[in-house]
Amino acid sequence: MEVWKTFDKNEITHSAAHHLMTIYDLLNKHGYARVTDVARSLEITRGSASITLKALKEKGFVKEDENKFLRLSEHGEQISHSIQQMRQIFKKFLVIVLGVDPDQAEIDSCKIEHLLSLETGNKLFRFLKFLSSERPEVNKFTKAFAGFKCTCSGNIETCEVCDTDCLMPTTPESGKQKAK
Repeated sequence: MEVWKTFDKNEITHSAAHHLMTIYDLLNKHGYARVTDVARSLEITRGSASITLKALKEKGFVKEDENKFLRLSEHGEQISHSIQQMRQIFKKFLVIVLGVDPDQAEIDSCKIEHLLSLETGNKLFRFLKFLSSERPEVNKFTKAFAGFKCTCSGNIETCEVCDTDCLMPTTPESGKQKAK
């Protein structure tokens, strides 16, 4: 199977992930969640929320009682919790390690929170824990990384990262390579 096709193998969509997390948050904040509460919190129509919640109920992630109150199944709660963890881990990685602006890191982590594998999340977490340790080699590494600049200037023959094309990011407006 081609790698890009594995995207469709995800257990839930980005939208569904936000519905689950919203129910989780509403239950913790108010003790209850209804379709209208989810819609209001996500700033979408009640009809749109109903469609996604129907699919989540069919998959067994969400349950609705006779009074129309929503709750997460055990599996739905596990998924919600896992996604929230991945989001926080990735956001911290972007901010702490790469120095991404926290607002941009929030946006980027939201985009991929439900796409990260457990393996990747665990390894990112271990890496963050390592970087927050008091080990002398960590301090040396972080200082070296902070001062590192790409020097290949598009010459892929001298670059250990680039294979067939230069991977240096380009600016959208110019299409030119952006200096690191």
